[in-house]
Amino acid sequence: MKKVILYAPTWRDDEYVDVGQYKFQLKLNIAKLREQLGDDYVMVLRTHYFITNNLDTSGFGNFVYNESSYDDISELYLISDILITDYSSVFFDYSILRRPILYYVYDYDKYASVLRGFYLDMNKDLPGPLLKTSDEVIDSIKNIDQVSTEYADKYAKFNERFSKWEDGHASERVVNMLLKNDARVKKID
Repeated sequence: MKKVILYAPTWRDDEYVDVGQYKFQLKLNIAKLREQLGDDYVMVLRTHYFITNNLDTSGFGNFVYNESSYDDISELYLISDILITDYSSVFFDYSILRRPILYYVYDYDKYASVLRGFYLDMNKDLPGPLLKTSDEVIDSIKNIDQVSTEYADKYAKFNERFSKWEDGHASERVVNMLLKNDARVKKID
């Protein structure tokens, strides 16, 4: 059975058709990924909803499934084995699964200084490598176990900082706390 790579890039402020209408061109060399990884992987593509153009992935056969219009990205998280993203916040949610995350940041310097900047120190805080070329992405996927080992400490620190309460019982704790502090519940006791 093939493993699933979820590729979820975000939009770029400077790539637009009109005000509020953005376009996107894949910079990741999907043909090369298919050639190098197609025997073992498939890719699910999920672009940001701001992106107006539909990417034609038909030339990649059954290697790429464009699910950009799929309603619930969390379901795509669940079926995937690896996430490739860039500056999108999807990595926060995905990190709860404790699966490998790769950051394809081909335009890192421009994004950092011209477009939007960062809330985190990407070199220090992220639980995965910053990759600038398709070859680096391919190499990381081919050596994903090694990458996971190399970033295990960063991953643990990231999850301690951003999702330490997420253990499968967070909603239960919130409901219990609300019921405990609810005056109507106290009157019944």
